[in-house]
Amino acid sequence: MNTLVNRMLRAAKLDANLYEEVEADRGALTQAMTVVVLSSIAAGVGSIGTMGLGGIVIGTLLALGGWYFWAYLSYLIGTKLLPEPQTSSDLGELLRTTGFSSAPGLLRIFGVIPGFGGLIFAVASIWMLVAMVVAVRQALDYQGTLRAVGVCLIGWLIQTLLLALMFAFMGGTAAMV
Repeated sequence: MNTLVNRMLRAAKLDANLYEEVEADRGALTQAMTVVVLSSIAAGVGSIGTMGLGGIVIGTLLALGGWYFWAYLSYLIGTKLLPEPQTSSDLGELLRTTGFSSAPGLLRIFGVIPGFGGLIFAVASIWMLVAMVVAVRQALDYQGTLRAVGVCLIGWLIQTLLLALMFAFMGGTAAMV
């Protein structure tokens, strides 16, 4: 447990060496998944006033699915669309590094503080995004950060488009019933 807490703190500090460490540690996948689950539970608790207890369960399941999809998109975009000559990665490396990039999301538990929830969620989201860029940069062995920003931006656009289409389809189906 001490190793997990230490790794989470280092991930939140944007320690590039930590992301290299978990990239190489095939045994860190369970820890990465734990970070994603803890982060999503923190978000659920932080927004319990608006989402209720069911939001924690649904949010955790959606976070796990979103994490896997985001890592897969980052892998495809980073290794097929925007690779550098030294880029060498696999899905497991992206799952481990991007899982740890969720560590700053633990702050969202403080969203229960009246009047500060929105600010706390905004700060945590930006921090998680920056951590994601560091995670992608390290996992894909990029020399600079700009290409990692591109991978994250393209992945975000694809994921947003797919979610919008899914909600439009679900809304269209619900309207027909």
